[in-house]
Amino acid sequence: MIEMLLTPHVEQYFILAFILLGIGLFGMMVRKNLITILMSLELALNSVNIAFVGIDKLNHLIEGEIFALFTIALAAAEAAVGLGIIISLFRLRKAENVNEIIDLKG
Repeated sequence: MIEMLLTPHVEQYFILAFILLGIGLFGMMVRKNLITILMSLELALNSVNIAFVGIDKLNHLIEGEIFALFTIALAAAEAAVGLGIIISLFRLRKAENVNEIIDLKG
């Protein structure tokens, strides 16, 4: 009985994924700091993972969870590469904001 009360419904997965996707997209559009934009992108990717898990629960499958694990690995690699690019831009140009690095010509 308690297990049924603690188990989230499929709609709750999708509502949480939609809210996190909205926050992530809002952060990518509004913020100017490169680190904040990268964190907002990670939030949007994690919302997609939550949606995959919700679809899995709806269809009683396991493939969505496996795909979510691959997406997490891809997001980790993307974060490492993105952070490396941000650090190199900061070292070369002392730029933290997007407006300062619009022109990337040498």
